[in-house]
Amino acid sequence: MTNAMIQTNLLSLLKKTAWPMTPPAPWSAFHIIFTLLGLSAAWFLAAWLAGHCKNNETRACRILWICGIILGVSELYKQLFIYEVVNQGRYDWWYFPFQLCSTPMYLCLVFPMLPAGLPRRTAASYLASFGFLGGIMALAEPSGLMHPYWILTLHGLLWHILLVFMAFFCARFGLAGKTTRDFLYTIPLFFVFCLIATAVNVLTAGKADMFYISPYYPITQVVFHQISLALGVAPGIGIYLLSICAGAFLCYKGLNAHTKL
Repeated sequence: MTNAMIQTNLLSLLKKTAWPMTPPAPWSAFHIIFTLLGLSAAWFLAAWLAGHCKNNETRACRILWICGIILGVSELYKQLFIYEVVNQGRYDWWYFPFQLCSTPMYLCLVFPMLPAGLPRRTAASYLASFGFLGGIMALAEPSGLMHPYWILTLHGLLWHILLVFMAFFCARFGLAGKTTRDFLYTIPLFFVFCLIATAVNVLTAGKADMFYISPYYPITQVVFHQISLALGVAPGIGIYLLSICAGAFLCYKGLNAHTKL
């Protein structure tokens, strides 16, 4: 099969899955029911798989790697769909896959290759803190997940439910750390991701807004937008990032408390 035939078939598939929909409103019946069912499924599946692994860390790592593959393939499809169907052959840097909620995908893809001990525990703790925060917050305020196409809306909702599943799984199996010190090791990792996000924002001259910390305009997130307007972009970004760290810490402690019940 030639490259031209592959491109033609791919474009045909993308167009066939361009099922239109009226974007559901946040906290509509669709949003609430889908989220509750998804979170319940994530919790039960994480508990079952954690027990099924039977202290086999290699098997647990493989499950996270499979999650990374699922996220990666679905993200590739999303990128192609937006490029070909939504934007008619024009790339929109706004959808570049390096938001906070994208970082778990990259960690999961390399998870089995991480050395056992501190590196692997730090990555799992990140999934159980920053990953969990990203999943929960996006599901709580899903306006950015609702699109005029079913494939994009389902992708956004299922992506963040999978983030919650991975957080549950890491906590239930014991891959994630248990102490405050374990969480503190995730902070440098988070700021490395922030530096990469900032590099993308700068290199695209403001066309991207990774992590919502573009230096070119105030933060677009609710509340922090007003803070940025009042104090300036740089102080607003600083407060925003510290708030993310605080929220991730609360998520981490909450999951640990849950697994002790």
